Amino acid sequence: QVQLVESGGGSEQPGGSLRLSCAASGDIHNGYIMGWYRQAPGSKREFIASITGDGVVSLARVVEGRFTISKDNAKDTIYLQMNSLQPEDTAVYLCHAKYTLYSFWGQGTQVTVAS
Repeated sequence: QVQLVESGGGSEQPGGSLRLSCAASGDIHNGYIMGWYRQAPGSKREFIASITGDGVVSLARVVEGRFTISKDNAKDTIYLQMNSLQPEDTAVYLCHAKYTLYSFWGQGTQVTVAS
């Protein structure tokens, strides 16, 4: 089992920045691909970014140039730096860890972007 705990959400004005963190514990290891998804009310869960144990990054086109994902292997923690936030970025952001058939989700953290 892997436990994922997100933090760092909150409210921000358009154009602002937030940094989300996801701390993993349990049977986590470098083989996991960790990442972020988001889900807005009435919408499907949407892939945002992922990072492998070797640091290979994938980003959704909708956030390219604004969001970056990084990882601290020593802390088993990933981060999502979100810049130039827009109202359409408002959603619950969920941390995800995947390894072969194993898939784990965090509880999510709310991000609200509004004037």
